[in-house]
Amino acid sequence: MMETENNVLKLCGVIDSTPVVDHEVFGEQFYRMDLKVPRLSGTYDILPVTVSERLMDGEVAPGVRIGVSGQLRSYNKVIGGSGRLLLTAFAQQLETPDDNENPNTVQLTGAICKPPSFRTTPFGREIADLMLAVNRSFGKSDYIPCIAWGRTARYASTLQVGDKLRIQGRFQSREYQKQMPDGAVISRIAYEVSISRLSCLKEEMPLPEALSEGDATPLS
Repeated sequence: MMETENNVLKLCGVIDSTPVVDHEVFGEQFYRMDLKVPRLSGTYDILPVTVSERLMDGEVAPGVRIGVSGQLRSYNKVIGGSGRLLLTAFAQQLETPDDNENPNTVQLTGAICKPPSFRTTPFGREIADLMLAVNRSFGKSDYIPCIAWGRTARYASTLQVGDKLRIQGRFQSREYQKQMPDGAVISRIAYEVSISRLSCLKEEMPLPEALSEGDATPLS
C-alpha cells in the first residue's frame, strides 16, 4: 500500500469560524478553521481543519459549505506547561461537496503504538481506546487516537503493540470533563476516530520513534 493510502480523510460541512493563520513552514502560511460536519443522528461535530494559503480564496469564509479531502495529522503542542497531542484535518484539496456522499469518512492503516485501554461505561457500554501510528512521507508519523465500541471494542482490547490495523470510521469531536490537581473540573474537547470497521493485518508493522512530549511537529 502506498503511503498516501495509509491515511485518507474526506469531510463535508459548513465553515464555522473565520480562518486564522496557525503556523508557517518554509515561508508557506497555514490557516486553521473549524468545520461543522453533520452526523446521521442530526447532531454535529465541530472539527479543526488546517489549510495552506495556496488553497485559500474568497469563498473560504464562515457559512460557506465545502468539501475537504486530505489526511488526519497530529502534532504535540505545549499548553499550560505540558505537551498535548492535537489532531487536525489537513486539507490537500478543497472542493464543491457532493450532497450524496457520506460527509465524514476516514481510512487509516497503521500500527498500535500503546496497549489498548478497555472500559465499560456506567450504562454498560463497552469502549476501547487505541493509539494508531500512521506513517507518512519523509520518515514522519501521525499518532491518531481511535475509539471502538461493543464487539469491536472487545476485539480491540485483545490486540498488542505492533499489530498492524486497517480502520474505517469518522473523525469526531467529543466533550469530556477533566478533574485538575486542585480539584476543579474543566470541560475539554477530544478529537478522535470513531471506528466503524477494523481488521488486523497479519504482518507486524515496524513502529516509528515515539513523538517526544512538547516537541511541536510542523503539519506540512
